Amino acid sequence: MLFDTHAHLNDSAFDPDRDTLIQGLPAAGVGHVMNVGCCLESSRDCVAMAETYPHIYASVGSHPDSADEVNQEVLDEYRMLCKHDKVKAIGEIGLDYYYEDIPRDIQQKAFRMQLELAQELQMPVIVHERDAHQDGLMIVKDFPTVTGVFHCYSGSAEMARQLVNMGWYIGFTGVLTFKNARNAVETATSIPLERIVLETDCPYMAPEPFRGKRNDPGYLFRMAEKLAELRGISVEEVENITTENAKRLYRL
Repeated sequence: MLFDTHAHLNDSAFDPDRDTLIQGLPAAGVGHVMNVGCCLESSRDCVAMAETYPHIYASVGSHPDSADEVNQEVLDEYRMLCKHDKVKAIGEIGLDYYYEDIPRDIQQKAFRMQLELAQELQMPVIVHERDAHQDGLMIVKDFPTVTGVFHCYSGSAEMARQLVNMGWYIGFTGVLTFKNARNAVETATSIPLERIVLETDCPYMAPEPFRGKRNDPGYLFRMAEKLAELRGISVEEVENITTENAKRLYRL
C-alpha cells in the first residue's frame, strides 16, 4: 500500500465525486493520505475530513499565499486543532517567491511563527518552498529541533543532502515523471531512499501520462514506478520503503 504524503482532497475540484474517490483509495493501492491545510479555513476542513475517513490524516497551517492571515488568534486555533489525534503535522507552511503576492517579510514572519508552534508542540512540519531556497534553508536552520518534509522538492541535490543530514525528508510529486525533471531526478538518485516520500499534491501536478488532468491519489503509483526505475529496485520495494518513511515522518 502506498502513502500519499501530500494531498488537497478538500479542493473544489473533488466536489463531484469526493466520497466515491476517497472510499475507493484502498482498493486502488493507497492505504493512507495526508490531507494538507493551506489556510485556517482549509485546515478546519482537513480535520473534519480526517474525522470522517479512517485512512485520511490532516495537517493544519497557512501556506505562504495565506501568510498575511497568521496572527496569535490563528495560531491559537491551530494549537487547538493539533490536539485532535488525527492531526499529525503543521503545514503547509513556508516561502513562495515565484509570484510574491504576499511580501517576503510577511511570509518569513509567518513561517517563523508556525515553526515556533511546531517546536512548542514537538510536531513535524510540511514545508512549501518555491524559488526561496537560501531563505528557506536559513530559516529552518534556526529551528534545529524541528524537522519534517520539504514537499514538491524543487531545490538542488546538494541542498537536499543538507536537509537530509539535518533530519528532513524530501517529497516528490508527479514532476519526477516529467521529461524535463532533471533536478528532481538528480535529487531522487542521490539521497538515501529512507528519506524519500511520495506525494500527489492533488488536484495539481498529475504525473505522465496523465499530465493536464485532475490529479488524485490513485495516480501515486506512477511516482513509485519512476522512483523504482531510477533506483534500480522493484516497485514493491519502493512502496514498502516510502510508506514506512511516511509513517516515521508523521509518527504513525
